[in-house]
Amino acid sequence: MKWLREHALGLTMFILFLLFLAGQSVAGYANYNEEQQQHNQSGITYSEYIKSGDFIEGVFENWESEFLQMGSFVILTVFLRHKGSSESKKLIGKESVDQEPKQTTDKNAPWPVRKGGWILSIYKNSLSLALIMLFIFSIFLHAYGGSRATCEENLIHGQQECYSTIGYMGTSKFWYESFQNWQSEYLALAAMIVFSVYLRQQGSPESKPVSAPYAKTGSG
Repeated sequence: MKWLREHALGLTMFILFLLFLAGQSVAGYANYNEEQQQHNQSGITYSEYIKSGDFIEGVFENWESEFLQMGSFVILTVFLRHKGSSESKKLIGKESVDQEPKQTTDKNAPWPVRKGGWILSIYKNSLSLALIMLFIFSIFLHAYGGSRATCEENLIHGQQECYSTIGYMGTSKFWYESFQNWQSEYLALAAMIVFSVYLRQQGSPESKPVSAPYAKTGSG
């Protein structure tokens, strides 16, 4: 019970992720077969659908925008400020996150900090690096799924045109799918940054204290 309480937030997010991913697969499977019937094509099984370009594209074009948003936000908050927002560092002065890490023998410190050298140099940027790598992984699978889905759709309509993964990344359809997700992610981020200046949620670390002035910057 102690372990569950200590990790409840992350576990809840992963459980919700799995539930919604399952819902997407079931709804997508039904929709895909309905479209197949409309074109006088035979349906496919559920296991075939989750390996199809349609499902792969649908999943990873959303992952792509999420990791782009999170990665860029982590990096931009190092340099940029927004007066009054809980999502910003203070306007003036250094904070604990700005301190240059030093090698230490403290056994409670993360292993890379105890190791030092180039390992520490990578570790101090590891969060943004991980998110960027996940973005690259997702955008590649978005293109891979999209190329397969487009090929499958063209064959249904009697066309032979197919794209490679890289070729699909050069199409207007790929960039339309990407931009329609990217713009919504940055709108949500902008709303969170600005709303946190004036609005509050008691008990949330994403909010300033309820009684904090509008001009107070940072959540602390």
